[in-house]
Amino acid sequence: MIRFILADLRRLWAGSLVVVLLVALATALGVSVILQERALRLGSARAADKFDLVIGAGGSETQLVLSSIFLQPSALPLMSGDVLAKLAVDPRVEWAAPVGFGDSFSGYPIVGTTRALTEAISGGFSEGQVFASEGEAVIGSNVDLAIGAEIKPMHGTIETGGHTHTELTYHVTGRLQPTGTAWDRAILVPIQAVWHIHGLEAGEEHEHAGEADHEEAVHAEDAHEEADHHAEPDPHAGLNESWTAETPGLPAILVKPKSIADAYKLRQDYRNGTTIAVFPGEVLTDLYATLGDAKQILVAVASGAQVLVAASLILVTVIHIGQRRRQIGALRAFGAPRGAIFGIVWLEFFVLVAVGVGLGFTLGYGAALILSGFFSQSSGVNLPVGFAGEDGTLAMILLAFAAVLAALPAVLAYRQSPAQALRV
Repeated sequence: MIRFILADLRRLWAGSLVVVLLVALATALGVSVILQERALRLGSARAADKFDLVIGAGGSETQLVLSSIFLQPSALPLMSGDVLAKLAVDPRVEWAAPVGFGDSFSGYPIVGTTRALTEAISGGFSEGQVFASEGEAVIGSNVDLAIGAEIKPMHGTIETGGHTHTELTYHVTGRLQPTGTAWDRAILVPIQAVWHIHGLEAGEEHEHAGEADHEEAVHAEDAHEEADHHAEPDPHAGLNESWTAETPGLPAILVKPKSIADAYKLRQDYRNGTTIAVFPGEVLTDLYATLGDAKQILVAVASGAQVLVAASLILVTVIHIGQRRRQIGALRAFGAPRGAIFGIVWLEFFVLVAVGVGLGFTLGYGAALILSGFFSQSSGVNLPVGFAGEDGTLAMILLAFAAVLAALPAVLAYRQSPAQALRV
């Protein structure tokens, strides 16, 4: 019977190929949605795990996390530098690192921060060392620059009409180990240099200059430079990471508490109306809820496509059985039992659908890998694509459905009498 089925499939290879491709494409659509959504959840969660607590000025918690953890450009309000000074001496804090952004170079975000955060974020350097003066910078593992390369910071981006700062040129002194986060595509520089480049004096309060408020920032910087020429950055100046109440305003502070209990206490203390404190994981949970709604819509679309494919296959197989009436009648006339006819037709159709399901899982996995690669290249966040136990359950459900679907043409062939089949 197997040899007969294989011979029949070879003879009807064009129709068989259409059936396999229809099933494969419908399956691949659903599988790619599931794998991509799971990869996005895992990748973002792993990226956020490196940061315990984020403190910022009042505003959107989601935007605070997206800007400070995933380095998505946005204009954030500044909080008083006194917050950083208090955190620096808080016994519940292992370290507190300010972050300042708004500048870029060749598409890579430039992040102002401290030596402590730079050394802690990846656990070490693949080459070089941490910055030691205002004119030095450390690059993430995916930044396409060499040790010693020059970096001329641009305020904003080329697309938003940014301008290049002429006050300071950074020189790369080290490359971090890979982290699988957006920081792999970041250029880390001393926060002290960022303050000086943007003309921020101690105690000064105004909105942080991001891409959205580029023009206002340009005027503010020009006015400040006219009034305070002594704020020019010095590339050879040493770093002062002792924070006081006169520290310039900050868009965000990344905090490493000493314990889980300390983390919750700090979060409560700094949710006071003037500042907000969030666990990145909590914010991501809300985003996952929105993502889950989008996933349900996409899965519903994929399921609809699979239903249409199933209906098309039923129509195709019914027509196919009608075209094979004489062949089935001949088999019955030569003594083939009804059960054998049922088994041949059922197994032939089931094999085609099973091959389509297997090919669909392969195509869906490949599509998810490609999409994750594009996302990782643009964001720096590593998205792990892989199958889970629930995907095996999905495959079994699809094969069970295929088994039921294959029974329809088999029943039609089973009920067909030799006399009717051979009648012209």
